[in-house]
Amino acid sequence: MDDYKKLADLIFPDIKKSVADYEKEYPERNLKEGAKVTRYAPSPTGFMHIGNFYSSVINYVLAKQSGGVFFLRNEDTDSSRELSGAVEYIRHVLEHYHITPDEYEYRDIHETAGNYGPYIQSERKEIYHAFIKELVSQGKAYPCFLTQEEMDEIRATQTAGKKRIGIYGKYAKYRDLSPVEAMERIKNGEKYTVRLKSSGNFFNKFKFNDLVFGEMEFPENDIDIPIMKSSNLLPTYHFAHLVDDHLMRTTHVVRGQEWMSSVPVHYELFKTFGFKMPKYIHTPLILKKDGDKIRKISKRLDPEARMTYYEERGYPVYSLIEAIMTIANSNYEQWREGHPDADFTEFEFSPKKMSSAGALFDLDKLDNISKNYLSKLKASEVFDGLDEWSKIYDTDFNALINKHKDYTISVLNIEREQKKPRKDFACFSEVKDNIWYMYNELFDSAFDFSFLKHEEDAKKIISTYLNEYFDINDDKDTWFNKIKELTDKMGYCSNMKEYKENPDNYRGSTADISNVIRVALTTKLTTPDLYEIINILGDAEVRARFSKICG
Repeated sequence: MDDYKKLADLIFPDIKKSVADYEKEYPERNLKEGAKVTRYAPSPTGFMHIGNFYSSVINYVLAKQSGGVFFLRNEDTDSSRELSGAVEYIRHVLEHYHITPDEYEYRDIHETAGNYGPYIQSERKEIYHAFIKELVSQGKAYPCFLTQEEMDEIRATQTAGKKRIGIYGKYAKYRDLSPVEAMERIKNGEKYTVRLKSSGNFFNKFKFNDLVFGEMEFPENDIDIPIMKSSNLLPTYHFAHLVDDHLMRTTHVVRGQEWMSSVPVHYELFKTFGFKMPKYIHTPLILKKDGDKIRKISKRLDPEARMTYYEERGYPVYSLIEAIMTIANSNYEQWREGHPDADFTEFEFSPKKMSSAGALFDLDKLDNISKNYLSKLKASEVFDGLDEWSKIYDTDFNALINKHKDYTISVLNIEREQKKPRKDFACFSEVKDNIWYMYNELFDSAFDFSFLKHEEDAKKIISTYLNEYFDINDDKDTWFNKIKELTDKMGYCSNMKEYKENPDNYRGSTADISNVIRVALTTKLTTPDLYEIINILGDAEVRARFSKICG
């Protein structure tokens, strides 16, 4: 074994700390019994998507409801694929949705919290090397001198023979190379990676318990996986996963179902070191309905797969989190009905209540959640949300609503303070389309009175109403009674029951008269309460708009 130790010292001459040293440096956390330590560990090789967010919310809930710790780890070992701005955007999303890590490291703003860092993998190279050095010194890992050409040839041979892809058995050419020969090759400058000397047998099975999918069986890993890359001497994802989750004392790993195939490798790594494996929660695929089919949501095909979509559309923070929680646990909606004002973290989330068949994410459901939420806010709160959104995504509209702030709040308050408030919009990007006509700066004169049986009546109806009935000081009952008087005077029917029974006896109904006034003031046939619109517009603006029709 001395030769193995010499080999380990040759590969890692500057590594003086041992695994035992790091065990002392990162002791077991002093938490109450049952507290969960979870992490969101994204790779900055792509921008955050809805699946990432789904995992981060579940991690956050598990930690918060158990009095545990939720930390953020930046898994940046694949520098060649790292996207500029991806790390900063991850932080932005977590901050925007108040999914605040207890421990993190933000290199861009020089801010760190927590005693189990560094929380950026590229800063943990010495730690990984200490663990790899121990494996090499015990003969459990070895330098592999396979060239890229040789590996390509092995893959081609395995593919042609329909065999498993990887370095195992006879393909592990350097597995049994003596430490002395390996040292000679290294001293001669040959490039190498470090591989785990697998002790698994593919034909043996082991049992694994996933908290969503239950007990499962997997074949043991027999592939000599690389654990250190030759290009930058950083560990591979699998090995970093082992070291970081062990030293950071992670109790629960939440990750997508697509990582299930990695279980045999991670099982062997933990077993090799004799470490206790965290519990795993493999989250089911996020699905969407596409016509008559249900399929996996796609970053390429579906804009809602991108987290940017929800901010661009202006969905409230509350709405998206509620939508995520409803697909995470089937009993969440029932709980929410009984706890309307509780924070979502108070819900007792259970991985066992996740659907292993997949989580159906429905934008219509999100819209309904959001409409209900926005309808219950005060008009001033809606204004604040609209102001924040439009500062970024519609600067002209932002200037307009701030120029008329009190007026805008009055507009947003129409039919809000009643038993069943209106639910006109699901996100802030839809507000403008619902209220633009209330601003003289945006109002146009595209009137369409084609809904009338006698379209030529429109001008006379407006003129008569303006000259004989309109009074901005009327209360609502008086105003409505005047509309009925106008209806009868114009040869229309003010009694809707009578009109429905004998429509041919009249030129139209009270509804038609009201709609003529509505279109004259808004250009729209469907709006909130017409009486409130008239009063908010005010006498001068109402008369000005009527005059565009009357001449």
